[in-house]
Formats: sequence, C-alpha cells, structure tokens
Amino acid sequence: MAQHAEKSRRQELNCCAVMEEAAMRSRERRAKRKQKPMPWIVLKLAVGITIAIVAYTFYVYIGRLCVPMIRRDEGALGGRATGIGFLVVFCVLGLMMLWAYEKVVLTSPGLARDFVKKTPEPVVNTFVPAWWDSQRDLTGMPYQYMGQGEQPPEPTAADHEDGLQPPNGHQPNGHQPNGHQADGDAQAGMTDAIPAVAQARVAKPDAPAPQQNGSARKGPQNSRRVPETAVLRPENRYCWKEGFVKPLRAHHCAACGTCVLRYDHHCPWIGQCVGARNYKYFVIFLEWALLFCLWTFSTLVADQAKSGRVDAQKIVIIVLSFFFVVFTSSLLVSHMRLIMLNTTTVESLRSQSIRDREKRVLARMHPWYAVGAKRRTRKQWDQEWGRIDHEGNLWWFGSYRANWESVMGSYAWQWFLPIGQSPDDGLSYIPNPRHDPEGRWRPRREWPAKLQ
Repeated sequence: MAQHAEKSRRQELNCCAVMEEAAMRSRERRAKRKQKPMPWIVLKLAVGITIAIVAYTFYVYIGRLCVPMIRRDEGALGGRATGIGFLVVFCVLGLMMLWAYEKVVLTSPGLARDFVKKTPEPVVNTFVPAWWDSQRDLTGMPYQYMGQGEQPPEPTAADHEDGLQPPNGHQPNGHQPNGHQADGDAQAGMTDAIPAVAQARVAKPDAPAPQQNGSARKGPQNSRRVPETAVLRPENRYCWKEGFVKPLRAHHCAACGTCVLRYDHHCPWIGQCVGARNYKYFVIFLEWALLFCLWTFSTLVADQAKSGRVDAQKIVIIVLSFFFVVFTSSLLVSHMRLIMLNTTTVESLRSQSIRDREKRVLARMHPWYAVGAKRRTRKQWDQEWGRIDHEGNLWWFGSYRANWESVMGSYAWQWFLPIGQSPDDGLSYIPNPRHDPEGRWRPRREWPAKLQ
C-alpha cells in the first residue's frame, strides 16, 4: 500500500510539473507575440469594416429613403424636392467624410526612424524617487531640484521601507528591474498598480522633512509634489527596441512596432497611429463623421415616425448612426480639449496621475465634508506651482488659441478642409520655460521673472 501511495504521489507531482511547464511556455509565447507588431491584415481589418458600413449606409439611405421621395411613392417622407434636397446634403456630408478618412488613413503619422539615426545605448543613472510610483504621501517633503551631474542623497532604511529605490536600480542593459523599458512607453496609462497596503505607509504631514544635500531647496511643508523625472534627458528618451534617442514627444507604438512622432494613440479604425503628420486630418474626419451621422440618424428617425412602418434595414442604420454619433462626439470633444491644452492622450495621463494623487492627499489632509478647505489647499498649490494642465504642461504655449493653431492652422477654413499640412511637423518643439532644461516642473519662484 505504501509503495502504491508513493507511486501515485510521484505521478501527481509529474502531472503538476507538466502543467506548470505548459503554462510557462504559453506565457512565453504570449510575451513574444506582444513584442512583435500586429500583422498588416489585422491592422487594416477595421478599415475594410468601416468602408463596408459606409457603403451599406449609402445603399439604404439613397435607395430606401431618397429614391421613393423622388419617385413620389405613396407613404414617402416628402416630395421630389425634399428627396433631392436630402440626397444632396447626404452626399455632400458623406463625400467630405470619406475625403477626410482617406487622408487620415493614407497619411503617415510620421515615423521617428525616418528622421533620427541609430545611437549607442546611453548610461542610465537617473534617480527616480519611488514615491511617484507608489501611494506614498505627496506632501511633507520640500521640493528638491537635481541639476545635471549632481548626485542624489543616499536613501535611508526608512526610504527603502517606503519603497524608495536606489539610484542604481536600473539594470546595466538599460532596462528596469521588472522588465519594463526605461523609456516608459510600456507603462503608458498604467497607474495605481501598487497594492493598497502601501497606503498604510504614509508619512505624517507634520513630520519633519529629512535633510537633503546642498541641491535641496526648502519649501512649504504641505506643498504640491510633482514628478522629478528628467524626461528630456537622452537616457529617458532612448528607445531600446529601435536603438535611437526618440525626438521630443515621440513614443513607441507596440501595435505598429515603431516610434511615432508626437504619438497620441493607436486607432484601429484607421489602421495606424494618430501622430504629428495626420492628427489634423483625424480631427477633421471626426467633424464630418459627426455631421454625417447626425443627419442620417435624424432624417431616418423622422421617416420611421411618419410612415409608421418598420423597415428593418433603416432600423439597422439608425442604430449604427446613433452609436457613431455618441462615439465620434465624445472623441471630437476630448481631442479638441487636448489640442487646446497642447497635449496628447499619452501625455495627459501624466497630468491625470498628479490629480488623482492629489485627491488622495486632500482626502487624508481634510475630512470629506471640508470642501472649502480642500479648495483653499489646491488654490495654494496652484499659487506655488501653477495649474497642472497649463503651467505644469511641458508643451504649453501660453494660450488656447496658440495651441490650437499649432496643430490645426491659423485660418478657419483649415480647420474643416482636409487639405494642406499641419504646422506641427513632429520635430520642432519649444519646452515650457516654467520647466528646467531637463523637463522638470519648477515652482513659481524659479520661473523667469516675466512669467511670475
């Protein structure tokens, strides 16, 4: 019996080992697939689906709404003049939308590899405080500015307990210890990944700040904490996959497998990324797509309400057009806001991360009902640093109009017609002077005198 039990136990262990090995190999295969760009057919699949939906919409709208009115069929929504008018408006909106769609699909967003050369891997020695990647309190410590070539203070045992990483936390090959790349593209959009237990390790706001080295600059105890990563340093802009220092505001797209100038996001509906060279066409396409879907939805709903007869094909187009009205309107509003702030979808995650952490800090500083106290504290922070989306934006030009014209052009007709090129070439950017030469946000007292 003992031998039989031992044999069964060995078989069970062998079975578990085989299953664990199979799972490990499956994880390795998934990781390798993620490192490769998507196949061309997969990238362009949604483009074919979009064209098919538009073609079917033209068939239903013209053949089942406009033609019966032009022929003066019984039960039609209107007469011949109404049918011709509906047809003209529908075709104009549809053709303008297709023209803009063709421009955004066929125009390259701008690939960094076409403008920069391969360079050796830089030596990574940037000191990144771990409080920015954790739930540690953002207050209670003075602002610390690290100049080029200055050495950060040695972390104490308490710092290690709170998650502060040593300066040599980077691997010699330039990759992060957890396998993430130093350029941070793989981490885009990932926030609050630290377990909730880290919230218990919050320093008291009235605790004395630790003494820093000579580069420390004393400030208010309850001041805003901002990222201290020198984002403009070459080692923080180096693409480890393509082997060069990325141009300003460029990021690596995992789906396309390349770095894109002024990368905003990868859009499956156009089969490529939205970047510096096609961002203007993308916004113009959203404008005409919204008008096209609004016209289609409203006229078909009016036709169904008047006729009283349910046409299944018209109902399908009504549902699709309503979905795209909601989808395109939300996209258009969000991207108009991003343009007027002169930021991108990826860059806005940085500002949103600051706001989210400040909400948690304010919740710890004040009770939930102290709305006025929270507002006064935030106003104090804005007085010391400036607003997060404006003065705290590395690429803020100083006004909404200047930001808008830097992407869409100076003339109103350029905002609606998909012709010409955007003033933004994806290569020429002037950082906000409220930041230091390495891209770190400085307090108001360190701004140029004319900006204070």
